[in-house]
Amino acid sequence: MFAEPRAVASRAGVALGRCQLVSLHALAVPVVGSLVVLALLLVPVGVGFLLLPPAARALRGLSDRARARADRWTGVRIGPPEPLPVDRALNARKRSGAIIADEGFWRDLAWAWLEPVAGGLLVAVPLALVEYGVFGALVQPFIWQLLDDGNWYAFVPVHSTATMGAALVLGLVFLAAGLLAAPATLRLHTRMSRPLLSAPRRIQLARRVERLTDTRTRALDAQAAELRRIERDLHDGAQARLVALGMTLDRATRLLETDPAAARELLLDVRRTSEGALQDLRDLVHGIHPPVLADRGLGDAVRSLALDSFLDVHVETRLPDRLPAPVESATYFAVSEALANAAKHSGARAVGIALTHENGLLRATVTDDGHGGADPARGTGLAGVRQRLDTFDGTLDLHSPQGGPTTVTMEIPCALSSPKTSSS
Repeated sequence: MFAEPRAVASRAGVALGRCQLVSLHALAVPVVGSLVVLALLLVPVGVGFLLLPPAARALRGLSDRARARADRWTGVRIGPPEPLPVDRALNARKRSGAIIADEGFWRDLAWAWLEPVAGGLLVAVPLALVEYGVFGALVQPFIWQLLDDGNWYAFVPVHSTATMGAALVLGLVFLAAGLLAAPATLRLHTRMSRPLLSAPRRIQLARRVERLTDTRTRALDAQAAELRRIERDLHDGAQARLVALGMTLDRATRLLETDPAAARELLLDVRRTSEGALQDLRDLVHGIHPPVLADRGLGDAVRSLALDSFLDVHVETRLPDRLPAPVESATYFAVSEALANAAKHSGARAVGIALTHENGLLRATVTDDGHGGADPARGTGLAGVRQRLDTFDGTLDLHSPQGGPTTVTMEIPCALSSPKTSSS
């Protein structure tokens, strides 16, 4: 929605530079991996016990940087393995034994030997395309006449002005292909490296159980706080109005025979009080679960948010079916908070909201064209959204560089519920 050709070219150029960094990193990784293997080979003679801990830490440092780059460059979070055993109270032999027994260490070592293939060769493709394209577009037009019999560029024999022009155009095509392929290449590289860079499945399951236990506790606390809020709103709002309504009706009943005019005024007051109580109840219900969300589904509920906003909001939904009601409610309020933040803090004029469901994952993306620089640590809004998503084992990712744009990506694993009822 907000991408312009210059922005696309800028992102492609940045991705190409990152491919170059990955290729250089891929050269360093097997060197450290070789040191680790050397230390392992020297363990039987005792020297390896001294070499293995620092070599393993150096390898873990490289893998940690690779995980950080994957998160920063492609938005893919890779859970690290457990920290290496570094207890200084242990002697070198026991420390090395603990490292050898660590599953994450062997995954790092396997990654170190596969990275030159997964990283070096893969990211070399867009780099080679760009370099060959630059040669065809900027060098070939000036050297073909210096060669007596011409030369070949790819499949084009360059021996005349016409074929030189064809080679130039082909060079530009190679250049554009390399630039456009760079972002996809980075994502593919992350996908190939992720199995070995991730923590062992046993560790992942233990962490997930711990996280779910924590989010369940926080969800119960939030539910109790919400019930207290509802009780307080009912007591101070609708209940107080209804009590006043009953007292007014009692007075009107006593005055009905002796002072009909006063009784009429009291009855009119009863009518106003009942309308206020009804509005209080509607506001309370709307805060718990918006009627449009229950009736029409998440897509139309988010469209109603867009209509209420003073920003230019474009909503794109690709939700084939209804989702479970709790998931729809959590996503609705999360999108509402993100939209409110864009309106209050970003200085944006336009916002794009995309809702998709693929492979059992609901993804909601809110992108604004504001000045960026959003920081969850400076407010409680996004922290509350993250807590709401944690209840469903969901995630929130914020990308907000200075100058914008700001993109909030929320993901919740869930299955589809019932046939689609919202409009498209």
